[in-house]
Order: sequence, then structure tokens, then C-alpha cells
Amino acid sequence: MDVEIIYRIAAVGILVAVLNQVLIRAGREEQAMMTTLAGLVVVLYWMIGYISALFETMQSMFHL
Repeated sequence: MDVEIIYRIAAVGILVAVLNQVLIRAGREEQAMMTTLAGLVVVLYWMIGYISALFETMQSMFHL
């Protein structure tokens, strides 16, 4: 696994946390929740390739 993906996930997490706090303090809880969900979707989209590779490795290891 690349170290770059860990840095990207951390950057998105920090950005989402800051935006979440700003939006909550402004009284926009709905937008804060949508920002959090959007961050989660972006990170999961990045992880799809790694998860797929993990399942392929598991299949080849156990000859499924």
C-alpha cells in the first residue's frame, strides 16, 4: 500500500473535520452532515481498488 493514500485520507479527514466544525457553529447541521458523508464517499471510492486487490489475493491464497 502506498503511503500517499494514507496522507490523502488524512488530509480529507482534517478538511472534513474543519468544515464540519465551521458549519455546525454557523447553525448548518444538515450541510455539516452532508460534508461528512461526501468525505466518506470520496475515501471509500479511493479504497475500492485496494479492497478489490485484497479479495483477489485472498482468493489466490486459499484457491477459491
